[in-house]
Amino acid sequence: EIRYVERSYVSKPTLKEVVIVSATRTPIGSFLGSLSLLPATKLGSIAIQGAIEKAGIPKEEVKEAYMGNVLQGGEGQAPARQAVLGAGLPISTPCTTINKVCASGMKAIMMASQSLMCGHQIKQETGSLANICCHIRR
Repeated sequence: EIRYVERSYVSKPTLKEVVIVSATRTPIGSFLGSLSLLPATKLGSIAIQGAIEKAGIPKEEVKEAYMGNVLQGGEGQAPARQAVLGAGLPISTPCTTINKVCASGMKAIMMASQSLMCGHQIKQETGSLANICCHIRR
């Protein structure tokens, strides 16, 4: 028996639009100034907390975090996770630390954007953390 099967072509699915709902940064300190004693993970926590408050969303709505980290030496394990937990996000929040030296923050944004576009997540925290003075003091 021979049967004809009609082929249909489905249009390519469209990617979801990604928008930035909030942006914050820590103050810019002077070289070896008052901020130089704070580890990058603490500065990251402060920035994450500020961005979430500014966006006006509950911390529980952030479903994943990508954080770039220029110099991981001396920061301990999983700097992104330290920053996220320090900001008060749930312990269940998946975190990814990206280390691409100066391009770490940009790569974190790219990875989060791709995840959002594909529909893997709906709300994410993305950023970068570093405190070069902490490394110079050592």
